[in-house]
Amino acid sequence: MAPIDSDDNTTAGAGEELRAGRRKAARYVVPVAVMGVAAATIGLVPALADSGDPDLPKVTAEQLIEKIAKSDVQQLSGTVRISTDLGLPDLGGLESGLMSGISGGPGSGGDDEGSAADPSAKLTELVSGSHTLRVAADGPDRQKLSLLENAAEYSLIHNGKDVWGYDSRSNEVYHSTAADGAERPDKDVPATPKDFADQALKAVDDTTSVTVGGTAQVAGRDAYRLVVEPKQDGSTVGAITVAVDAETGTPLKFTLTPASGGAAVVDVGFTKVSFAKPDASTFDFTPPEGAKVTEADEAGRRAGAPEHGRGAEGGLAKGMNGLEVIGEGWNSIAAFDTGAQGGLPTDSAGDLGGLGDLGGFLGSFGDQVKGDFGSGMVFKTRLVNALITDDGKVYAGAVTKDALVKAADAAK
Repeated sequence: MAPIDSDDNTTAGAGEELRAGRRKAARYVVPVAVMGVAAATIGLVPALADSGDPDLPKVTAEQLIEKIAKSDVQQLSGTVRISTDLGLPDLGGLESGLMSGISGGPGSGGDDEGSAADPSAKLTELVSGSHTLRVAADGPDRQKLSLLENAAEYSLIHNGKDVWGYDSRSNEVYHSTAADGAERPDKDVPATPKDFADQALKAVDDTTSVTVGGTAQVAGRDAYRLVVEPKQDGSTVGAITVAVDAETGTPLKFTLTPASGGAAVVDVGFTKVSFAKPDASTFDFTPPEGAKVTEADEAGRRAGAPEHGRGAEGGLAKGMNGLEVIGEGWNSIAAFDTGAQGGLPTDSAGDLGGLGDLGGFLGSFGDQVKGDFGSGMVFKTRLVNALITDDGKVYAGAVTKDALVKAADAAK
C-alpha cells in the first residue's frame, strides 16, 4: 500500500481492483426510487467512535488497514446499536414496501405478499431510525442476528445448511437452504460495524485521505480510530471514522458525518461485545407451534422472483439501459436511462401523481432543476442525491445537487 500524503495516509490496495470494486458497488447506488439508493449506499460511508483515549502503541493508517484485513475473528456475541438519519420524511413503514418492490421479491405485489419473516424485506427497516440488534457468530456455518422491536423480535439464523427467519409479531417463519460449507447468507442491508467497514474500505482509492485519528474505548474495548475523508470537493460525505479493536482488528464502531455537518447520518457500534465462543444452543431453531412456515423456493415461485439472495441485484437491473459510472472516486455518479419519456408523472398541481404513497414520499424532498440537459427533479437525502430528468435519465451518487446537474449537462 503506497502512502498518499504522509506516513499516516494511505490508499487501500491496487488501483484496478479498487476501481472494479467501486464500479460493482455503483450498481447498488441506482434504484429508480431514491429510498432504494439511500438504503443500498449507507454501507459506503461511516465516522466517529466512542469517547475515551486509551494509551496504545502508535500505528500508521497502512498498518491499521492491514490489521483489519488480517482480522480473523470467528467467534463473537454482543449487542449492536444502529442509528440512521438520512433526512427522509417519516415513512410509516413505507420503506419495506419500496425495497421489496425494487428487489422483486415477496411483498412486491400480486395475490400473495410473501412471508413477513423474509429477510430481504425485513432488514430494510434498518435504513431509518434507531434499532438494537443482538448478534452472534461461531465460524462460517453459524451466525444469528436478532432485531429487537417493541414487544417483538425478528431473528435471522444460519446454522449449517439451514437459514431461518422468524418474525415473532406475525408468528411467521421463512426457511431456505445454503450449500454445504457456505458462508453466511447475504443480507440486503449491512447490519454490523464490520459490514459497514468492509464496504467503506472498498471505496478507498487515491481520491481518499486515510489517517489514524487517535484512540477510543468502545464497549469496554481499547480501539484505534481510522479516519477516512474524501479529498475531492463536491461529495456529500464529510468523514468516516472506524473504531478498530486494538487486540483483534475487528471494527467495533463507526459513524458517518455528512459534509453538510450536523448529526451523523449513520452510527453503528457495539454496546456490548465478547469474543468467547457462543453456546451452541444460540443457533438452534425449531418453528414454534402454529407458526406459518414459508419455504424460499415456494415463495419465489409464487412471487415470480429470482432465487433468494439475488433478487436485489436483478430488481435493480430492471429498467436500466446503459448503466455507466461518470467521474471517479467519491464524486462517482451512476447514470442510466429508464426509457420513460416525460420523467416522473405529476398531477395538475405539479405534485408527483400516479405513484400513490411513493409519489408523496418523493415529492416531499425533491427540487425542480434546469440546465443544458433540459429539466428534471433532484431528490435529496443527507447522503445520496439523485436527478431524474424529464427525458427519463437518472444520475445518482453521494454528491451535491450541482454536481448532478453538471454531469447531466456534460452528458448532453
